Amino acid sequence: MNKTIIININGTVFHIEEQAYEILKRYMTGVKRHFFDSEDSLEITTDIENRIAELFTEILQRENRQAIIDQDVDFVIEQMGAVEDFEGAAADGDISTGYTYATGPEKRRLFRDPDDHLVAGVCSGIANYFDTQPVWIRLAFAISTLFAGTGLFLYVVLWIVLPKAVTRADRMAMKGEKLDLQGFKKNFEAEMHHVKGRLQDAHLEAQPFIYRFRDFIREFFTFTGSFVAQASKLILKLIGFAFMLSFFSMAIALIVMLVMVVGFNKDLHLMFPFNIIGNRYEIWLYLSAFAAALVPLLTLILVLAKLVFNTRSINRSTASTLLVVWICAISIFVFFATKVASGFKSSATFDETISIKPSTAPNTYYLKLDNTRFFTAEDSARLDIQSKFHGLVVTNDDEDSDEQEPRNVSIYVEKSDDVTKPVLIERYRSKGPDYEKALFNARNTRYNFIQKDSVLTFDYKLHRLNAEAWHGEEIELTLKVPLNTNLVVDKNLDPYMHVNIYRCADDNKQREATNARFIMTDNGLQCKVDTLVTDTIKVNTNAKKF
Repeated sequence: MNKTIIININGTVFHIEEQAYEILKRYMTGVKRHFFDSEDSLEITTDIENRIAELFTEILQRENRQAIIDQDVDFVIEQMGAVEDFEGAAADGDISTGYTYATGPEKRRLFRDPDDHLVAGVCSGIANYFDTQPVWIRLAFAISTLFAGTGLFLYVVLWIVLPKAVTRADRMAMKGEKLDLQGFKKNFEAEMHHVKGRLQDAHLEAQPFIYRFRDFIREFFTFTGSFVAQASKLILKLIGFAFMLSFFSMAIALIVMLVMVVGFNKDLHLMFPFNIIGNRYEIWLYLSAFAAALVPLLTLILVLAKLVFNTRSINRSTASTLLVVWICAISIFVFFATKVASGFKSSATFDETISIKPSTAPNTYYLKLDNTRFFTAEDSARLDIQSKFHGLVVTNDDEDSDEQEPRNVSIYVEKSDDVTKPVLIERYRSKGPDYEKALFNARNTRYNFIQKDSVLTFDYKLHRLNAEAWHGEEIELTLKVPLNTNLVVDKNLDPYMHVNIYRCADDNKQREATNARFIMTDNGLQCKVDTLVTDTIKVNTNAKKF
C-alpha cells in the first residue's frame, strides 16, 4: 500500500502517490526558479501547469486509473523537458536543440485562431493547420460562396464545430509548436515581441494621416503585386500544361500516322500527294519527316514539364543527342525531297488529232461523261475481268477516287477553221527530270475517247499505264466544231469544261434538266436559249398573277 495525496493543479484535482508528489514538487520548484526572472513568470508557469494537468488527465483516462504514480510523473517530465537540460542548452547558446526527445515538428491541431481573425478565426485556424497564408483560405471561401453560398454555409458549420484556441497550449498546438519548457518560453517571447510590434504600430498610427495613407498605399500595391505574381504563375502553369497535352497529342498522332503510312503503303501509294514520291525514296522521306517533327515536340514537352512540374532540366548530352538527330532528319528529308522535286524539272507535250465523224443528227453532237472504270492489264488479270465480269460494265462510283491526284482533264470548245467536219485535238503533257523522261511519262498514259454516231463520250481522267510516281500527267482536249454546230452537253461534264453548263440550264428555265444546249457562233460557244420555252413560262406566270 502506498500513501496518496490530493493535489490541485490549476483547478484540477488529482490523487497522487507521495513519492510521485515529491518528484513533481521538485520539478515544479525548478521550473518556477528558472522562470523567476522572466517578464511574466506567473503566466508561463501557469501555462506549464495547465499542460501538465492535461497530460495527467490523458494518462489516467488511458490507463483507467485513479492515482498518479512516479512513472507518470517521469513520463510528463520527459515530455516537458528537464530544467537541468534546458538550462544547460541555454548556457551553450543553443536552446533549439536542448532536448533529445524534441526532434521533429509537433502534430498540429485544428482550432479557431482568436488572434488573427476577420469574423471567427476559422480561415486563420485552417491556415495554421496546413501551414499556409490565411489570405488563400479566405479567398477560397469567398470564391466558393459564389456557388450557391457553399462557402458561407461551410464557414458557419466550422465556426460551430471547431473549438477556439483559448489557452497558450491551444495556440501552440494550433501552430505545431512543442508543448514543453522550451516551446512555452519561445512562444511567450514571440508573443512579447508581437506586443512590442503592436506598440510600435500604435506609435506609427499616431503619425499624421498623410503618412499612414502613404504606408497603406505602399502595402496595398505590394500585396496586389504579390497576388498578381502568384496568380500569373498559376495561370502560366495551367497554360503550359494545356500546351504540353496538345504537344503530347501531336506526338501520338505522328506515331499513328507513321504506322499507317508504313502499314498501308500500298493503298497510300495511289493517293495524292503520296503518289509523287514513288517507291525509291518513300521510306527515307517518311522516317526523316517523322523524326524532324517529333524531336521538336519532345523538346517542347520536356521544357514545359520543367516549367509546370519543376522536373529536372534536359541535360547537355540529351539535348545534344536530340539536336543531332533533328539536324540529320532535316538533312535527309531535304536531300530526298530535292530528289523528288528534280523529277519535275522539265516538261514535254505532244498532240494527237482525232477526226470527228459527221453526226447522224443534223449538225448536232451530244457530249457525255464516261464513268466506266478503266483497268490496266495487271488489274484485269488480277480481277479476272474477262470471266467474272464478261458483258458487264464496271462503273466508277468511288467519289474519293477523283481526289487521289489532281484533276488531269480539261475540255475546251472552239470554232473550227474547217467548215466541213469537227476535230478533237488531244494535247498530252507531263514532267520529268529531263525532256526525254518527261516525254516518255506523257506517252505512258491513255485517254479513252469514244464516238458513237452523234454521241461524243469523254473519259473522266487520264490514266497512267504503270505504277510509277505521278509527274503531273494531264491532257488538254480541244473540240473544234464548225459554225452553227449545236452541242448538247451533259451536266456531269461541268467540272471539266470551261463553260457554265448549269447557268445555261437556268437561262432556259430547265434547272432539273440533265443537259444544256450550246451553239457555236462567231464569238465562240454560246448558250442556246429556247425563246419559245421562256416565253411560254412568262405567259403562264402572268396568267397566275391575274
